[in-house]
Amino acid sequence: MPTGKVKWYDAEKGFGFISGDDGSDIFLHANALPEGTTTLKGGTRVDYGIVEGRRGAQALAVTVLDTPPSVSANLRQRDRKPAEDMAAIVEDVIKLLDDLGNGLRRGRYPDKAHGAKVAQVLRRIADDMEG
Repeated sequence: MPTGKVKWYDAEKGFGFISGDDGSDIFLHANALPEGTTTLKGGTRVDYGIVEGRRGAQALAVTVLDTPPSVSANLRQRDRKPAEDMAAIVEDVIKLLDDLGNGLRRGRYPDKAHGAKVAQVLRRIADDMEG
């Protein structure tokens, strides 16, 4: 069975997506969750079966392998960058995103490696902002 991590899951809507270890995105419906499971946190490792639906790959028979570790607010606060440092980082990211936007306006997506690095930087900044 393939494995991956839950990208996101919305219990109210009853669906989410799994990011497969092979890089694929798989639709996750509430019906595929293990019995007694009503929600999943992003980052939860799962294995699952796949069926091709009319809109693409869909997960079946999801099994939770392990949940992401909970990080306490104290650890996050301790690891948070000073506001002055974050201001400089955000200004650099704005320039980076401006360049990225110019390329997109010309019909060019960034290469996969560059796109992954930009996404990683944005996630890290979001984590620091959440604190």
